[in-house]
Amino acid sequence: MGIEHYIQQLLYRYNCVVVPDFGAFLTQMKSAVLQKPTNTFYPPSKQISFNEQLSSNDGLLVSYMANAENKSYEEMLKQILEEAKEWKRRLHSGDRLKIAAIGELWLNREGKLQFQPSYEVNYLTSSFGLSSFVSSTVTREILKEQIVELEEKIPFIITPEQREKTSFRPYLKYAAIILLALSTGLTSFHFYSETLNTKQIVQEEAQTLVSKNIQEATFFNSNPLELPELKLHVTKKTKGNHHIIAGAFRIQENADKKVKQLRERGYDAAYIGINSYGLHQVTYGSYENAEEALIFLKKIKHTESQDAWMLSTK
Repeated sequence: MGIEHYIQQLLYRYNCVVVPDFGAFLTQMKSAVLQKPTNTFYPPSKQISFNEQLSSNDGLLVSYMANAENKSYEEMLKQILEEAKEWKRRLHSGDRLKIAAIGELWLNREGKLQFQPSYEVNYLTSSFGLSSFVSSTVTREILKEQIVELEEKIPFIITPEQREKTSFRPYLKYAAIILLALSTGLTSFHFYSETLNTKQIVQEEAQTLVSKNIQEATFFNSNPLELPELKLHVTKKTKGNHHIIAGAFRIQENADKKVKQLRERGYDAAYIGINSYGLHQVTYGSYENAEEALIFLKKIKHTESQDAWMLSTK
């Protein structure tokens, strides 16, 4: 087995490996690099260099090879010195000395030793398994026609124009409270949503009925403190106040397609109306109990989509 094989093994554990009477191979930590022109990412690594001035035997390579090949220290030192002598002879004859997985050595016109490291192997053990890769360029501008086409495949929760205005922190806050209640052994918890950005799903129906009842109301008592109670009965299209949202679409036809797809897959999907941003919302299912809704949401995130979220209405 060649001397270069043992040098490779030692470079994983040491920053300096000296070849007696030849020179030293050094390693230095190099941070991760992103080359913007080519969008190429390189993980952290050890960068190899060579110093011919460090040629005194430090015993590391000789001892390691002697132990690996079950030879005496003196016998192994003699073998390494002969190999180093052969390397020097090849360099002075004009050959380029290629050391596998380490680099290439040669003499320039002025007789100075040059070294080109190899990038085949990353000797940084903490980066084991990581390799360089090229990332595709992200296009920030998307034509309207492309958005409409993509809506059939990928549901949009919010429009780009409202992205900066919309915050999902209230939902995360209430979800955290529910999970805390479950972990402490509470048997019931009432979940309310007081966000000003969320409107009632049946807002339009309620407003219509309110207006109609006010116009038709007949008061049989002239005392304003004893006015008859006005009751509204609004029939919601879905059962439960806690909805697991599958997506929101600009075009209702796309929302209807999503409902059909989910129902074919066994979900109790439904179209629950238009939100404040003019998007048609579709739900995987609706629940009266907030705890059951959160359990179902966790399942959906694990099996279907990480973009699913819960909408709660009074």
